[in-house]
Amino acid sequence: MTDSWANPPAGATGLGADLHVEPAAGRGLRAGLAEALREAVRGGRLAPGTRLPSSRSLAADLGIARNTVADAYAELVAEGWLTARQGSGTRVAPRARPRRPAAAPVRRPARQGAAQYSLLPGSPDLGGFPRAAWLSAARKALAEAPNEAFGYGDPRGRVELREALAGYLARARGVYADPERIVLCAGFVHGLMLMARVLRARRVREVAVEAYSLHIHRDLLTAESLRTRPLTVDGAGARTPDLYALGAGAVLLTPAHQFPTGAALTPERRAAVVDWARSSGGLVLEDDYDGEFRYDRQPVGALQGLDPDRVVYLGTASKSLAPGLRLGWMVLPPALLDEVLAARGGIDWTCGALDQLTLAQFITSGGYDRHVRGMRLRYRRRRDQLVAAVGGRVGVSGIAAGLHAVLDLPSGTERSVLQAAAWHSLALDGMAQFRHPETEMPERDALVVGYGTPPDSAWTPTLAALSAALP
Repeated sequence: MTDSWANPPAGATGLGADLHVEPAAGRGLRAGLAEALREAVRGGRLAPGTRLPSSRSLAADLGIARNTVADAYAELVAEGWLTARQGSGTRVAPRARPRRPAAAPVRRPARQGAAQYSLLPGSPDLGGFPRAAWLSAARKALAEAPNEAFGYGDPRGRVELREALAGYLARARGVYADPERIVLCAGFVHGLMLMARVLRARRVREVAVEAYSLHIHRDLLTAESLRTRPLTVDGAGARTPDLYALGAGAVLLTPAHQFPTGAALTPERRAAVVDWARSSGGLVLEDDYDGEFRYDRQPVGALQGLDPDRVVYLGTASKSLAPGLRLGWMVLPPALLDEVLAARGGIDWTCGALDQLTLAQFITSGGYDRHVRGMRLRYRRRRDQLVAAVGGRVGVSGIAAGLHAVLDLPSGTERSVLQAAAWHSLALDGMAQFRHPETEMPERDALVVGYGTPPDSAWTPTLAALSAALP
């Protein structure tokens, strides 16, 4: 075939949208192309309203004459398969969806027992995500990103974010954070997984965990062949002096706001865990999951500041921004850096470079501080409204910080209250599900109420459902 478009000039294929289509064989180019497009529309691969590439672009992609494509388009327009308007291009015409055979209906699976309201802990109000400010930071970050940012890069993560975090964590959380010792990760669980591998490589066999804690963290450690030993918690946080008797090689703590009880680790017990780490050679893994949100007094600083050589600090943007960003960070003792990078291996689990650069810009511009201050006020109002809604009917604790509160229940009533909540279409967690199976602590009947979770539109009816479920 002789045609000027059989060998298109360089760059011609970029003149329109990509379209994967192969002219039907044995019918001639125009008829074959027309039939292939009909089948793509008929089968649903080309949805109504889809804009097709220009005849020039598609001809270049297929290596055929432009007139052949234009004639095929014109035929399909005449038949009603396509529409063509000046300035709008050629599009798939609005058509009724083809009916599926009655013998093979397609239905979405029904959601069994889905609650209408939720006070589950562990999530912020996703409607509070600062979309406009984040978009502004993303635009600036993208405009200023060096070309090498789009490569594989440093296994520790983008230096811009590590430097921004070093300044922020030192200022806001009292962390000693050298950018060279920060490793970015895809959230807390990823960071804990890396540390579990390091501990196993160091021949650690047991890790102390708080007797009430998240089972997903305990399960992760167990999956890495590490036994978890429960450490009693009370109103002063974890009983860290008990570490000497446990014989564990590391301990995982939530010192600023113990999850789920809400207690802050006292200065005496902070000193005790640091003394234990120094004398035993053990490591402290600090989960600072919601340290920015303290309401009734100055924020409690990170434990890491007491001994940066024995404490691994782990933080994330999951509570302050959104868990979907998958942005987390580890501040490591110098001796652990190479071991953590070796545990990461050849798989890059970090979030994308552009999200890292965006967060760096968000922090350095002051947008992150403004957002945290605004959300702190918002969550404090919610906390106060929650306390008012329960009206003294149950005890409330753990409310000086964070995004959850503990509602203490009469002995033996936790299960019945959870059943009542389900009856009112309210998702709730009881304290029992966080209890370590090996702890000798007495059972505590209570609810762990995450007041950050509901969207504003559902906040009032959610509180009403909670009130109705309480004894």
